[in-house]
Amino acid sequence: MSLSRQVQLADDLGFLLSRAGGLVAGQVNRALAPVDLKVRPYSVLVLACEKAEGVNQRSVAATLGLDPSQIVALIDDLERRGLVERVADAADRRNKLIVATDAGRELLEQAHRLVDDVHERLFGGLPEGVVNSLKEALRAVVLNE
Repeated sequence: MSLSRQVQLADDLGFLLSRAGGLVAGQVNRALAPVDLKVRPYSVLVLACEKAEGVNQRSVAATLGLDPSQIVALIDDLERRGLVERVADAADRRNKLIVATDAGRELLEQAHRLVDDVHERLFGGLPEGVVNSLKEALRAVVLNE
């Protein structure tokens, strides 16, 4: 069976997104090494800092596309380091919220600068409109916005 058109991997959107994601994650992991973080714990810390009242583990798992059991280990590590704490949810005492500590917020500021440097290296040469359109399109796919 012959293909009616020439298929090229460089035209496959899934391949390009996967390679771009791997490239970004690898470079961000290396950049975050001095503050002893990687992409996943950094992402959990970002989510914990987004809301003063904290975020629940289920929403962290859903946002990151991870199994809840994977989130527990990430939060345990961040909690051991004094970067987040688990607190009872005032709306539902059975539920625990993940709240960033002052140390967690300070570390996030450092980490965010490192991540911004990686993003600037990778995407800084693209026109701002292209970067904004890319973010908008990816949010629509990933976050159903």
